Amino acid sequence: MEATKFRFINPFTDFGFKKIFGEEYNKDLLIDFLNSILNLASPIVDVTYGSQEKLPPTIEDRKSIVDIYCESQDGSKFIVEMQKTKQLYFKDRSLLYASFPIVQQAKKGKWNYKLSPVYVIAVLDFEYEDESDSNKYIHDVRLFDVVSNKVFYDKLILLYIEMPRFRKKLEELETNEDRWLYFLKNLPDMDERPAELSGKIFEKAFEQAEIANYTKDEYNAYIASLDYYWCNYADMDTARQEGIKEGIKEGEYKTVYSFVKKGRMTIEEAASDIGITVEQLLEGFKKYNLVL
Repeated sequence: MEATKFRFINPFTDFGFKKIFGEEYNKDLLIDFLNSILNLASPIVDVTYGSQEKLPPTIEDRKSIVDIYCESQDGSKFIVEMQKTKQLYFKDRSLLYASFPIVQQAKKGKWNYKLSPVYVIAVLDFEYEDESDSNKYIHDVRLFDVVSNKVFYDKLILLYIEMPRFRKKLEELETNEDRWLYFLKNLPDMDERPAELSGKIFEKAFEQAEIANYTKDEYNAYIASLDYYWCNYADMDTARQEGIKEGIKEGEYKTVYSFVKKGRMTIEEAASDIGITVEQLLEGFKKYNLVL
């Protein structure tokens, strides 16, 4: 698929998501997005982008991207990421990532253990939970007391946004949250900016998303990111088809084998992805004649 056929970028790509929300020049877009989906008592007025070195190392080809790590003026920590496809132990990984900005707040010497809030906002390009209420697209996860059903700790917030479940049409948009989610979900298919997405913020967002405004290097970077995005889905679709024909296990082995062979995953990551040990993974490769 050629980007030149479209006016705007796909925000579900690594390049697209970071272009809109991860650049210093566009931090007003990130602030508006966060304020829209979090409904904080005190709105965010400024953020400082943190170094990616503060988070566990990531590789683009792991099917997920830790896009943004930032802090607000009151010290609150925010991890904002795009998750492309389903992944085993995704909840575990979210908690692991949340633990880093928590642990980093520890101080030497005398300290009363007071922590700043940590938010993990995951924008999911798939339906993560199987629920009877198919219209529920945002999961607000916190620590609750199971007896009193009251919030036990309000400084760790995990927000999962299932974009395929967001089905509102332009005429149904009521809040700024609605407008942002509609923008993200439908941007690649738009030919022009709809009147419903008006105002300086969205005017800037569309300007930053317009492919014609990019330099040659930016355009090439986007094409590479878009190619990975579609290859990732093609690989997963192939795995599903092979799983139907040959058994799910073989399809999984072949998929992770492809990722390992291409350097997209380590052996350890591949084993974790399908829920087995490294030894079992290597035995599976041997069984299906998959030679590294």
